[in-house]
Amino acid sequence: MTSSFRSRYDAIVVGTGPGGASAARALARAGAAVLMLEEGSAAPVTGTLTQMAAMAAVPGKGAFFHRDASLLVRGMTVGGSSTLNFATAAAPPLTRFAALGVDLESTLAGVRANLPVSPLPDELIGPMAQRIAEGARASGLPWAKLDKMIRPQSCRTGCWRCVYGCPYGAKWTARDWVEEAQRHGAHLADHARVTRVLAEGGRATGVEAILDGKRVELKAAQVVLAAGGIGSPRILHASGLAPRSVPFFSDPVVAVMGTVDDIDGGAEVPMAFGMSMPERGLTFSDLTLPKPMYQAFAAQVGRVDRLFAHARTLSVMVKIRDDAGGGIGPRWADKTLTAADRARFADGIRTAREILRHAGARHIFKSWHFAAHPGGGLQIGQAVDADLQTPTRGLYVCDASVLPAPWGLPPTLTLLCLGTRLGQAMAAYGVREAMSSTTPSSGART
Repeated sequence: MTSSFRSRYDAIVVGTGPGGASAARALARAGAAVLMLEEGSAAPVTGTLTQMAAMAAVPGKGAFFHRDASLLVRGMTVGGSSTLNFATAAAPPLTRFAALGVDLESTLAGVRANLPVSPLPDELIGPMAQRIAEGARASGLPWAKLDKMIRPQSCRTGCWRCVYGCPYGAKWTARDWVEEAQRHGAHLADHARVTRVLAEGGRATGVEAILDGKRVELKAAQVVLAAGGIGSPRILHASGLAPRSVPFFSDPVVAVMGTVDDIDGGAEVPMAFGMSMPERGLTFSDLTLPKPMYQAFAAQVGRVDRLFAHARTLSVMVKIRDDAGGGIGPRWADKTLTAADRARFADGIRTAREILRHAGARHIFKSWHFAAHPGGGLQIGQAVDADLQTPTRGLYVCDASVLPAPWGLPPTLTLLCLGTRLGQAMAAYGVREAMSSTTPSSGART
């Protein structure tokens, strides 16, 4: 956290998830004066249910309940949703981006070289993931280890805290690159809610934000909105630069669960194995959840007979590549499944049930669908160009809202590539030289 603001910055980055953190890191490494603004907290991650709930379960802020009783969540904290995700590193679909004029191939190699990306070693894979893998392979499915952004030397066997936030430093999150940006001179202000973008003559000049209960204006030569798939469309609407409501995708998920009698577990790294079936719009993996989350899902669908079977219950994640729809509004976000989405889920659930049966599971049931990857509201080629710039010069968007829909993949690695590419391009075009007045002032404290 910085002690005071400069009078002007070369770049203000709004949001510290993968897209914002990577853009800020690249800019700061190039010598630019960068201010990162985060609506959530920079408090250290403790790996507790209470802290996780404060980050992602506050209705209307981190959690949104849809008309069909489904749940959409987002991480409101430094590092964004990467702080609470399962650390799975799916490679970006390079040909899809190339068709839009976005070359991520060269960026991907550099990003991967700076991350702990590899499959989990066998000793960190729990018995539930192993049993599900056996069931999938017995079904003739191409089940394989997934790349994880986890440091094996710090990861603890039998731990269950990935989704609560890893307190041991084993899981890579965007906080790592926020801290690196700070080491290169970038400033960070948390609990900073950006209300709108400031612009003059068709060019961004800074942002308006609420800090310590006060409304302040912060100036910069360039602005990067990386407030997430919900946050960035809202800020653009409040700035008069986007429609009141925009459709989006959410990558909805169901957990298909079944009980076995010869495993006593429930505490392991989730998504150790999986497979993608893009032609069917489906992705699968094991999904061992913390006990309170499992019990909430069981209770939600009326399976009270399964409430105390957590340690013996195998769980398979079924994620669909959903149709864009619904809307992100000023204070709400709502999206229901289309008929095609429901057909994809039915297809995936059948496959998950088959996997569980081959794994020897009984009492098979499924959860309601939930989602944590809202995006696509400001797609490349529509709301932003191939350089992620909006029609307002000097205003960029770099988060899941720019992803081309449909998606259906863990987006973290893709957003790190997009943010790194954007930050490097901004620095190459002379962001630092574009703003000469970057000396500290006695501005508002954070």
